Amino acid sequence: MRNYRRMISSAGMAACLCSAALTDNANAQSAGSITLSTGWLHIAPQGDATPLIVESIGGETVNRQLAGSGAHATSTNTVGITTEYYVTDNIGVAMLLGLPLTVNLVGDGTLEKYGNLGSTRPMPPAIELRYHLFSAGSKFRPFVGLGVNYTWFTQVRTTNSQFVTDSVGPGGSAHATLSSSWNPVFEIGASYAITKHWSVGTSVNYMPVKTNLTLDGHTATGTQIVSKSTLRLDPLSVFLNVAYTF
Repeated sequence: MRNYRRMISSAGMAACLCSAALTDNANAQSAGSITLSTGWLHIAPQGDATPLIVESIGGETVNRQLAGSGAHATSTNTVGITTEYYVTDNIGVAMLLGLPLTVNLVGDGTLEKYGNLGSTRPMPPAIELRYHLFSAGSKFRPFVGLGVNYTWFTQVRTTNSQFVTDSVGPGGSAHATLSSSWNPVFEIGASYAITKHWSVGTSVNYMPVKTNLTLDGHTATGTQIVSKSTLRLDPLSVFLNVAYTF
C-alpha cells in the first residue's frame, strides 16, 4: 500500500512538472511579449522594365521608344531583422527591416550586350499585422501577415560607361533616379519554439513594387537627353531566422 502511495505521489509530481513546463513554454509568444528575429534574407525580384523611352532632347519632346530594350533587377542576399509585439496571444504587429543591400540593373533585349547598366541601394522597411495560428503554448505556430511598405532608393548609379557613351555620345554623362512608392506586403511563415525564449522560423513575403526610372543625360556639348522607363521589382523574399522572445 505504501509503494502504491509512493507511485501515486511520484506520478502526481511528474504531472505537475510537465504542466509547469508546458505553462512555461505557453508564456513565450503571448500577449505583451516581444520577439526579435535575425537571419538570412534572400530577395529575388520577379519583374522587369518597360522599353526605354527617349522623352526629350534639348528640351523638345521626342517620346521615341527604343524598341526591344529592357532590363531586370538581380537577386541579392542580406541580413534580415524583424521585431514583433504580441497585442494578443494570436495577433502581433511586426516591423520588417534588413541591413543595406545592393541591387544591380541588368540589360535585356537590345540592352543585353551591356550587362550591368547600373546599381542602387533600396530601402524597403515594412510594418505588418500578423495572425498566428494555434495557442501561445504551441511549439509550432504558422502565421499569415498583411502590411504596408515604403520603398525608396539611394546611391542610384549608372555604372556602364559604354551604355552612357552610346546613349548620349562620347564625352557625355548620365545620372539616374528611381521614384519611391508605397506598396502592400503579403507574408506567410511559421516559427518553432526550441525553449521558452528561443525559436527558429521561416517566412516568405511578396511586395508588388513599381518604380519609375529617369535617366538624365548630357552630351559633351551640354544638350540634355531625358529617357524614362518603368521598372517592376516585385520582390519575393525568403527569410530564415533565429528568434528570441522577451
